[in-house]
Parts: sequence; structure tokens; C-alpha cells
Amino acid sequence: MKRIKDASLITAIKTPYNEKGEIDLATYDLLVAKQLEAGVDGIIVGGTTGEGHLLSWEEHLMLIAHSVNQYGEQLIIVGNTGSNNTREAIKATKNGFAMGMHAALQINPYYGRTSEKGVLEHFKAVLEIGPAFIYNVPGRTGQDVTPDIIEPLSTHKNFIGVKECTGNDRIAYYEKQGIACWSGNDDESFAGRHEFGSHGVISVTSNIIPKIMRTLMDKPDHALNDSVKNLMSWMFCEPNPIALNTALMMTKAVNPVFRLPYQALNLQQREEGLALLKEIDSSDLVGDGLSLMSDDDFTYRA
Repeated sequence: MKRIKDASLITAIKTPYNEKGEIDLATYDLLVAKQLEAGVDGIIVGGTTGEGHLLSWEEHLMLIAHSVNQYGEQLIIVGNTGSNNTREAIKATKNGFAMGMHAALQINPYYGRTSEKGVLEHFKAVLEIGPAFIYNVPGRTGQDVTPDIIEPLSTHKNFIGVKECTGNDRIAYYEKQGIACWSGNDDESFAGRHEFGSHGVISVTSNIIPKIMRTLMDKPDHALNDSVKNLMSWMFCEPNPIALNTALMMTKAVNPVFRLPYQALNLQQREEGLALLKEIDSSDLVGDGLSLMSDDDFTYRA
């Protein structure tokens, strides 16, 4: 638990695909190697950025098992085994821990939402299985996991902390109580770390600039943070992970293959991204090149 709480930079790792739209483990390993090289502390496997919602549970659990087997001694492996279905979340979480993951990422029930009491009982059920981050992202779930829910959960032996997306004021409130928080918003993570006392960030942008994100979590380098603010904002010009996927394709880090319903950014958005990526030293970018790409370069698989 201490090792997990000491982690200040955890990357919500991208799941790459081959031409057939199947998981590309060789490319996945190259992406993780770049994270290791940059000194990232851990990875979220099959999170929103890793498109866990587009993976079958068989694919999802295979990727957790592969990550544990390959990187379990070097990185904290966090499996996104949450669900809006408590029974499904329990089953997936048990399987994930059986495969050796160090922690789970658990989200509150979405779409078929429940009462605050129901959310509390959902989290209690999955916390009984093993260490877990609670993920609060109202923009996706439609329901805020408030302090009234988190505070009672924080005393559970398997409660690690919160991936919090509602802002730094909430993070500061929790941290003052000794409740560990990681920013879920890259553009707020620098201030969250150095001004509001967060434990760190669970990051999307670190997929493509892991060395820079490592520095931002380690040092109060305001000039460096200012230099990548626009890139961070562009990363969310469409729902995540659309821009990240497109960027990693533009840097030739992954095959230009999307799983539907995701689509590549349009030409104007790619032009904006290209200009921002050109501002980054090539040694700090994940990938072996940089190009605008044409619309016909992208492949879509159901």
C-alpha cells in the first residue's frame, strides 16, 4: 500500500490495435517501455484511455495478466475492473487480483445510476476484494461521488485514495484529512501537486510526453508547465481518448487503427495538434516521427 501511495505519476496507458483491430501486444510493450524509460510509477490497464469499455472482458483480463507478467516488478499495475454492475465488477476484480494486479480502479455505477447509499454499498463490496482507487468523474458517470461517500470509505483497509476529476479544491479538502488524491485532469495536475497537495496524477498526456509529465510531478517548474498547457487542452478537444489516439498515430507510435465508435480528429484539429507537437523536443515525444496524416490514412474496425 505504501508503494502505491508513493506513486505520483501513473499513466492511463493506451491500448493499441493491429490492422485487424485486435490488441497489438508488441506495440503495447513498446509504449510501456517508453513509460519505464521516463520513470513512470505505474499504469492503469484498460481504463478510459485504454478503452476498457471497448474491450471484451477476456481481452481486458488478458491485458492485465500480460502487464503483470511483463512489468509487475517494475511498475504498479492497476486494473480497471469497475463496472456499473456490482456483480460484474466483483467478478472482474477477483479475476484481476488472481492474475496479480496490485490494485483496482473502481468507478461508481454509471448510466443505470443508483442512490448515494447504493454507491456506498457498491464500493464497499469491491473494496472487500483488494486495494482500490475510487474514480470520480461526474462528466462520464453523471453522478458526483461526494465527500459524504468517500469519507466513510476512506477508513477501509483496502481504500487507497481517489482519482478526482472535480478539481483541486476537492483534492485539497481530502488531502487535509489525510485522504490520498490523484488528479484526473492533466491541465490541473501541476497546480494540484505543488499548490493543493495532491499525491500526483493519473495521466492521459503522459502517454505521449512521459518525461515532461515526470518532471512536472517532481519539480515546481512553472515554465515547463506553461509550455505544455495548450497541448494538454488539445488532448481533450474531443472526448478522451480520441485526441491521444490521433496524436500517437501522428507520431507513428501506434498503427492508425481505431475501434468504433471512435474516429480520428478532423484535419483542422490535427493541424492544431501538429503545431503543438512540433513545439516539443522530439526526444520527449513517444514515437518515431511526426506527420499531419490524411483522412484516408486511418482505419476503423468494429
